[in-house]
Amino acid sequence: MNRRLFLQRNAAVLSGPATAVADPVAATAQQDPPETVSRYANKALPTGLSRATSTLAPYTGPWGNAQAAHLLRRSLFGPTRPEILAAAGSNLTAVLNGLLAAPAVPAPPVNVSATDTSVPIGQTWVGQVFDQNFEGVRRTSLRSWWLGQLLGQGTSLAEKMTLFWHNHFVVELADIGDARMGYEYCRLLRQHALGNVKQLAKDVTVTPAMLRYLNGNQSTTGAPNENYGRELLELFTVGKGPLIGPGNYANYTEADVQAAARVLTGWRDLGTPPVSSYFTASRHDNTAKVFSSAFGGASIAGNGASEYQDLVNLIFQQVETARFLVRKLYRWFVYYVIDAQVETDIIRPLATLLVQNGFEVAPVLRALLSSEHFFDVLNMGCLIKSPLDFTVGLCRQMQVVFPPASTVTVQYQMWEYLNSLAFVQQQTLGDPPNVAGWAAYYQTPQFHELWINAVTLPRRNQATDLFISTGYTRSGVKIVIDVLALAQSLPAITASDCNLLIDEFVRLMVPIPLTTNQLAFLKTALLPGLPDFEWTVEWQQYLAAPTNTAKKAAVTTKLQAMLRALMGLAEYHLS
Repeated sequence: MNRRLFLQRNAAVLSGPATAVADPVAATAQQDPPETVSRYANKALPTGLSRATSTLAPYTGPWGNAQAAHLLRRSLFGPTRPEILAAAGSNLTAVLNGLLAAPAVPAPPVNVSATDTSVPIGQTWVGQVFDQNFEGVRRTSLRSWWLGQLLGQGTSLAEKMTLFWHNHFVVELADIGDARMGYEYCRLLRQHALGNVKQLAKDVTVTPAMLRYLNGNQSTTGAPNENYGRELLELFTVGKGPLIGPGNYANYTEADVQAAARVLTGWRDLGTPPVSSYFTASRHDNTAKVFSSAFGGASIAGNGASEYQDLVNLIFQQVETARFLVRKLYRWFVYYVIDAQVETDIIRPLATLLVQNGFEVAPVLRALLSSEHFFDVLNMGCLIKSPLDFTVGLCRQMQVVFPPASTVTVQYQMWEYLNSLAFVQQQTLGDPPNVAGWAAYYQTPQFHELWINAVTLPRRNQATDLFISTGYTRSGVKIVIDVLALAQSLPAITASDCNLLIDEFVRLMVPIPLTTNQLAFLKTALLPGLPDFEWTVEWQQYLAAPTNTAKKAAVTTKLQAMLRALMGLAEYHLS
């Protein structure tokens, strides 16, 4: 496969004008941005390309910066240079052990607005009674807090997997109307992020946010609501399979949706603190539910409050359920094309492994992320970063310093601002566009190419330009890329040599090698028309007199120009 296929396309259509967004409040008040698709996106799935034919055999090749960076780029939101160096100095097994270790449970979000008078600034609101007057600021607090978890992820897969499950077991926070239920949903996803997907499917079925989002709280024996039963089968577990008749698919039928809806009757959400769900027997259809031949004609007997667990158990007995889940993991971590070879050599063995491990997801992630297939050169640098990967990764890789918890209001404001940047790039944390999740993970044939269009590419460029130059200021605090601190964090010999300096930033920021012409372009941005030694002289002069305004400005503007040029390359958008 030619990984530069996207990069070689005419990009003129992507450079349309857009207004810079500096105010997160103004940004979030806008209408949802249009889901514009570039005219250069796939019109059909790629065929005839040479794709990786490697297998799940353990990777035994070289282990160094390139391999460590690839693993961390896919597992984290923008690995930092120290994180990559630490991983490269270790080994694959040890790095995976760290990535798959369950991190400490984060403290809940807190109140940072004078509007919410239920608790003081800096204390959590998640256990308070519902109040519509406070709902807006609580939801903003929740989104900001969640963004803060991505920034502070450490070297753990937990946050990337929490977002994966959010995109899978979708709830739209804006639709449920209770930020406390939204927090409980987020807590549940994070609890099971690296754990058991079967148990997560059971728990999310009756979590208050899901009951409200897909109308389970309205489902009664006299009027079973089919919304959740349908999505449980179609999107969350077994998937459709081929169409075999009007409304019927190979993996389930309309009769199965109706039977599932009857199983799920009787559950309601409870808003009294702490938020929870409860079962009312009188609202539940306790008769036997018979499923189609897709489920072997199985029957679920009346079992009251435990019946939903019987339903999930039945669904997870189906061979296609594990395969459906593994395909989504593959598209999240590796690539969107699943051809016959990948299905045979990657998807099906991983699905078997998932079943053998009782639906614990960690063994599957370990097998995939330690395989020769994952480290195949054709699977490196072949994904387009999501807006959250791009925005959070920009700040993490450039080691932008955020306000500490001691100034919690400003800290949350800065996290809110990053959410506004992702929003205008068409990914809103906590609010996928619909129950199927973000289209880039399922919409064939475009998949991740949907992230780049005439609306989003200028927004990305505006974000990088802003952070490189003036930064964003709020409440007297600035977040900005400190180019001098970045350069000084490198070995002295690297920082003082223009070629080594550029190479180091390229290794950190792009996943595939640049061409000779591209490297020359970056050097021209750093040293326009000047010989190489000029950088060494100017850098040494700055180090000798760091408070000298002229000498500081000379190296600062050159570093900013080089980084701006590097972030303007198409390769910077790849992972």
